[in-house]
Parts: sequence; C-alpha cells; structure tokens
Amino acid sequence: MAVVFQVIDLRTDVIGAAVEVQNATSPEDAARQVLGIDVFRSGNKRDLVARVYWQQMSGPTNMVRLYSKAVER
Repeated sequence: MAVVFQVIDLRTDVIGAAVEVQNATSPEDAARQVLGIDVFRSGNKRDLVARVYWQQMSGPTNMVRLYSKAVER
C-alpha cells in the first residue's frame, strides 16, 4: 500500500484543506509537487511554508514542518 502524504500550505493567513499526494517519495517531494518550490526540514520560523502528514501501515501519524530556503537578508 502506497503512502499518502497530506500537505498543508501555510504561506497565507488562511490555512486551507490538506492536499493529498500519492505519488511522492518523501514529505519534501510531496510539498514540492503541491507548492512548486524547494523545501527543507530546517529553517527559521518565518520561513515555514508547509506541514506534511503521513502514516505508514497502521502506525502513528507522522508530521514534518518544511521551510523555504532563506534568502539572504
């Protein structure tokens, strides 16, 4: 059974529904497919762009916060 990732876009003040992605290889890949930008697992809070949830088999639900690449400030 394939893992289904649920991507929540956090770039706006209004948080929409999760977008499901079935053909991704990782949470980062799923977020790239939905957001169209490169994302990373670490970064500054102001660069937070998404949360991705997934569950493998009948295990616990996993979540990772993903950040955009910080531009030089």
